[in-house]
Amino acid sequence: MKSIVIVPTFNEKENIAELVPALFRQEKEINILVVDDNSPDGTAQVVRDMQEKYPQLHLLSRAGKEGLGRAYIAGFNWALDHGFEFIVEMDADFSHRPEDLSSLLKASKNNDFVIGSRYVKGGSTVNWTRLRKIVSRGGSFYSRLILGFPIRDWTGGFNGWKAKVLRDIDLPTIRSNGYSFQIELKYKACRKGFQYQEVPIIFADRLVGQSKMNSQIVLEAFYRVWQIRS
Repeated sequence: MKSIVIVPTFNEKENIAELVPALFRQEKEINILVVDDNSPDGTAQVVRDMQEKYPQLHLLSRAGKEGLGRAYIAGFNWALDHGFEFIVEMDADFSHRPEDLSSLLKASKNNDFVIGSRYVKGGSTVNWTRLRKIVSRGGSFYSRLILGFPIRDWTGGFNGWKAKVLRDIDLPTIRSNGYSFQIELKYKACRKGFQYQEVPIIFADRLVGQSKMNSQIVLEAFYRVWQIRS
């Protein structure tokens, strides 16, 4: 399948300069779309400079920061318009390891969407505090309980989608924008009856820069679960 990795960025110039080559070393045939929200640090220019070396690297520049969900939807629409058949979400900060990409691509052959999961056998988190582990596992347990589907990792953002799934779940109806965006995508796909698989990944803290996770994002994910179900 013609596959692409979508990487949203905001002030990620150091990470993106390392991530792009790392992904192409893992998967030479992959395409990469960086969706940049007008990063003040010049992330977009770093991507433009790399495009001379990597013709399969693409850039979608947006006017400003509108949130993770809006960035991904813009990227999804770009990928669908350009005929990509399998579309992967990935963070720019190396919390999603390039070496785990191959597992998602392999699983896509027999599934409609694939979840890179921290909470199935073989998956794990690295260098997390006890509180962060409790919040993350608790969020997935809470989502599983309320939404009624047996996904182990509801909140994770390293996921892959066949084009038919993204078309069928009707992207303009997605209301979430923070980390609950991942929950809503998975729930809509499950409601439509699409087949999925969770493949184990190792999730580590970002290598460079500041995390965009905060208490507001966490609280949004918890109360949005009820709205997603309605």
